[in-house]
Amino acid sequence: MRRHFEETPAGEAFWRFSLALYARPGVADALIALQDRAGRDINLILYALWLGVRGVTLDTAALTAAAAAIAPIDAAAVAPLRRLRRRLRGAADPRLATLRRRVLGLELAAERQVQYRLAERPMPNEPSPAEQLGIAAANLVLHLGSAHREPEVAVLLEALRTLTRR
Repeated sequence: MRRHFEETPAGEAFWRFSLALYARPGVADALIALQDRAGRDINLILYALWLGVRGVTLDTAALTAAAAAIAPIDAAAVAPLRRLRRRLRGAADPRLATLRRRVLGLELAAERQVQYRLAERPMPNEPSPAEQLGIAAANLVLHLGSAHREPEVAVLLEALRTLTRR
């Protein structure tokens, strides 16, 4: 079977982390609310959290560089596919509903490419689990800026705590 994306160990680890966190109660709604209401990138939110639980502290320059690294994929694939998928939402025509599901599959493949690109960045050694959660929270606040006071942030951090318990 031919692969449509380039797998990397770090990319797969980040993807699995994202899927696991996203599946936690309330997380999907929280992330989508931060995306739609606060204009934040879900992949950058997940990246900030993923790096944080690995002990990587982001600074503004690193976050800006990460955003720049994914901008071409987002502009060319993720954002247009998301817009199309949303336009097809609630279509009464079963063919359009089928098309919407296919567009969603393409959107997820594009999101995976974004995460692989983010995961290619180097990471230092991991600190203790308690330090990792604190760093993840700090990374999230850095990315969200004034939106870090949104109620969805508590949902994300609690889900992260339960996901990363060792």
